[in-house]
Amino acid sequence: MEEQNGQACIICGQVKEEGIVIVSHFICEDCEAEMVRTEAEDAKYRFFIGRMKKIGLQKNA
Repeated sequence: MEEQNGQACIICGQVKEEGIVIVSHFICEDCEAEMVRTEAEDAKYRFFIGRMKKIGLQKNA
């Protein structure tokens, strides 16, 4: 059985090793790159905003 060292991305839900952590929430490098390229007019922009709201909903904040 292989040991997983990665974390689950709050955007795509996949377990990955490379990415960033914002207030204890992991965003994989693939999603980070896609978010940076996404224009505000793009339909996917609203999807990213919805997922990022998880960061602001931490308990005891």
